[in-house]
Amino acid sequence: MKPFLHIAFLLSVSVALAQEGLYNSGNFTVHNNAQVGLHTNLINDANFDQTTGLVGFYGNRPIMVTGSIPPTFWDTEILMDNNVFLDIPLMVRNNVNFILGDFLTPTNTPTVNLNFMEDGFFGGESNASKVVGFAEVNNRNVFSFPVGDAEQLRPLTFNAQGSVPRAICAYFFENPSAPTSLSQTFNVEEKVNNIGTVTDREFWILQGNVPVQVTISWNTRSSLITIPNATVESIIVVGWNKSSNQWVVIGNTAYSGDITNGFVTSETFVPNDYAAITFGTVPLPTDTFAVNNPTLGNYFLSPNGDGINDFLVIDGMEESPNNSLRIFNRYGQKVFERINYTNEFRGVANTGSMVPNQATGLPEGVYFYLVTLDDLGLEYNGFLFLDK
Repeated sequence: MKPFLHIAFLLSVSVALAQEGLYNSGNFTVHNNAQVGLHTNLINDANFDQTTGLVGFYGNRPIMVTGSIPPTFWDTEILMDNNVFLDIPLMVRNNVNFILGDFLTPTNTPTVNLNFMEDGFFGGESNASKVVGFAEVNNRNVFSFPVGDAEQLRPLTFNAQGSVPRAICAYFFENPSAPTSLSQTFNVEEKVNNIGTVTDREFWILQGNVPVQVTISWNTRSSLITIPNATVESIIVVGWNKSSNQWVVIGNTAYSGDITNGFVTSETFVPNDYAAITFGTVPLPTDTFAVNNPTLGNYFLSPNGDGINDFLVIDGMEESPNNSLRIFNRYGQKVFERINYTNEFRGVANTGSMVPNQATGLPEGVYFYLVTLDDLGLEYNGFLFLDK
């Protein structure tokens, strides 16, 4: 049977029980396969990085981790009817086992966080157990942060082509325009023209200096259904640009679900260029033609021969026989152009370097289209998701 020590009293000459908790002023070592259970505060002012066993948090009272030196655990777990408050970083080399209770960090100090070191991982995360505040990860190219607020787990997953030396993330179920946890504000009305609406329900903070794609999800609490005429196809990732102090398009490369529950994956971006990220929509046209043709905006195309969404059908084009359609890939390269378009596009390029691949067609993903209606003097643009 593995040894299990519940800390609530004097342990050694280097570790003492102060009135407010366990005080480490020497070299605290937890040997291989040993298990230590903390039911009181940890004040760490000396080395606590030679652990190869488990140091867990238990009980029904809140526990604070404070001191001048961040402790480093091999394994840790939380099983509490309360929470662990981190006043200094908590480093984990191996596994974090989320069972019950949250790790809470300051919302104004991202460097004070639960740190998943180079080989660190976790399990058991849920609405009942997660990180409320900031989490950090080191030297990964893929990671899903187990972050959320007091009520829900709201993870963010990043994917990079190379290793990310350091990434830090937190989630806020707060209005970006007036967050209660931060001094900085991100006015949802300050946005570029190619954003229709920025949600005022929630946002994430992500820090890192390596280009990544992120995947974030929405649920009923996100209330995207309340955005006028929003569809799952219109949802994009937007970011508060630090240079321009406004929301700008980060875009989407994939999405799934419906307007009540779903997820979206962004284009590639550098997190440190943005102070916050959240959901936005592409803008809705406001003229009579658009009102009469509400599907004009974003489209889904699946040219697999089943007779459903095999061709790009743009409603209302017959009102302007003199028209044009241009389609561009995510790199801005034109892949299709047709004067007087009559619903011919089926995912095959007719211009540019992709023309030789007509047998296989264009790769799946998100494309940008531009429609010109010469007879009406109108021009529209939007996104097209091609699914193979």
